Amino acid sequence: MIQFSQLSAYRTRFLNQMHARAATRARGQVRGFVSSPEPRTIGSFARGRQLAAGNFLFAGSLITAPDKTPWELEVPDKSFAEALHGFAWLDDLAAVGDSASRRAAQKWLWQWIDLHGRGRGPGWTPDLTGRRLIRWINHALFVLSGTGENEPDSEGFYRSLTQQTRFLSKRWHAAAPGLARFEALTGLIYAGLSLEGLEALADPAIKALARECEAQIDAQGGLPTRNPEELLDVFTLLTWAAAALSDAGRGTPQAHLAAINRIAPTLRTLRHADGGLARFHGGGRGAEGWLDHALAASGVRTMQPEGLSMGYARLSAGRTSVIIDASPPPGGAASGNAHASTLAFELTSGRRPLIVSCGSGASFGLDWRRAGRATPSHSALILGGYSSARLDTADRRTGMEALIDGPTHVPVEITQVSDWIKFQGGHDGYALTHGLTHARTIELTHDGRAVAGEDMLLALEDIEKCRFDRALDRTTLRGIGYEVRFHLHPEVDATLDLGGAAVSMALKSGEIWVFRHDGTCELALEPGAYLEATRLKPRAAQQIVLTGRAINPATRVRWSLSKAQETAIGVRDLERDDPYLDPESDQD
Repeated sequence: MIQFSQLSAYRTRFLNQMHARAATRARGQVRGFVSSPEPRTIGSFARGRQLAAGNFLFAGSLITAPDKTPWELEVPDKSFAEALHGFAWLDDLAAVGDSASRRAAQKWLWQWIDLHGRGRGPGWTPDLTGRRLIRWINHALFVLSGTGENEPDSEGFYRSLTQQTRFLSKRWHAAAPGLARFEALTGLIYAGLSLEGLEALADPAIKALARECEAQIDAQGGLPTRNPEELLDVFTLLTWAAAALSDAGRGTPQAHLAAINRIAPTLRTLRHADGGLARFHGGGRGAEGWLDHALAASGVRTMQPEGLSMGYARLSAGRTSVIIDASPPPGGAASGNAHASTLAFELTSGRRPLIVSCGSGASFGLDWRRAGRATPSHSALILGGYSSARLDTADRRTGMEALIDGPTHVPVEITQVSDWIKFQGGHDGYALTHGLTHARTIELTHDGRAVAGEDMLLALEDIEKCRFDRALDRTTLRGIGYEVRFHLHPEVDATLDLGGAAVSMALKSGEIWVFRHDGTCELALEPGAYLEATRLKPRAAQQIVLTGRAINPATRVRWSLSKAQETAIGVRDLERDDPYLDPESDQD
């Protein structure tokens, strides 16, 4: 039986193809740009060199084919194909900028026009078309340079830009609300403002983008998905669109500017001390330099507000930042990539992450994707082997399982206490299953050298005490098992110390941190995983695990992280590794 969602997807694909082919048959085309566009995207030199050498690494899959173009590859999955047709890799080739990367960019772009320019292929969706238009316009001077018999076909280039812009003007509304629609509208604004004779297509997109800002960006400057990296992507698109409007001598709608002003301080809340984003709800750290560049380009100097931003709390002092997921997980349609991470935290010291989340496993297959969304993949408390929220497995084939049965009540308080910054929060994600509320306290000293934590499991109401008693009976009164996990970054070298009573953690910067606990639990150092979309497989890591049993209606475990050795100022602490992995190094 074909489900309604499948019929809707078939209809969307059919309409996309119909409008794409209609756009290619329309008469008239632009002959050039109103003005020379200024590139605003940031590429990776390392990725560009690898691409020019024939190493195609997209969506966690690597294809090494130095004698083939991207369109001659047998793509492994839909995500890989989308990455190719979105042309974001053009940023990387332009970052190299030499003759070899230019030839590759020209050959691959013109071959796309030959193969897919008439409305064929998976690239004719509103979001991918918007993404592709931005890159083609940004790097037009790069790809149109050439002399003699290798001179690019500029007429074909402008013809394809015209066709894609017309398609986008008809189909932007079919993009899903959120990042996809922001990409489609920004691409349409870019093209309408840049291409001769298409200015009229920009005006409806400008107004639509302002409406999307009002509908999708909340008062905290956040998105319904609560994905920090997605918020950065949207923020970047909005700043690009505002800059394009300014360059064209046009005003930016107030709703558009207000959204930029709301998002900037929220991103500062989500920014760790090393410049990377907190990795929650399917988001990664963000491409190197993008966050700082986007914040600088926005011109918004407002610092993060007090309290929560997009549901996250930030404690910061000295060289240390702590970011806590302090709200219920996204619900409904926004929960397709959400994680069961309420009250999980991350800690970064200087330029080095220490306590992390495992991250999104989407690029490593469905099983890794599901594992990455579970509470054990976060630095949080897990009760009875349960996550604090569950996945709706009604349609596992799609990989877009909603998050259900998560916490609904998450009270939070952040205060200054003498020499400490104190976070207190709780959630009821285990109240229905076990009758227990998880409460977490995290305190950071004003010099950033120590963190004191406390996790409590409490049966608060009579009905919850009855649930707890029933759950305890199921264990034959042995107690309900719980774990408190602290995932370590792969570059942290951790060893058990003091006869197994503590863990010593050495960072590459030379810092030494020590983890201790109050002795009410068993302490172990176990294998873990760190999931990054730029890698071919999960990276091996370690995790600290405190294991205990809840026998009474009130259970408490205390732990601490303290800096035992300060960082010597050195180059290795001032530089971060390039996020792009040499494919050869991931084969061991």
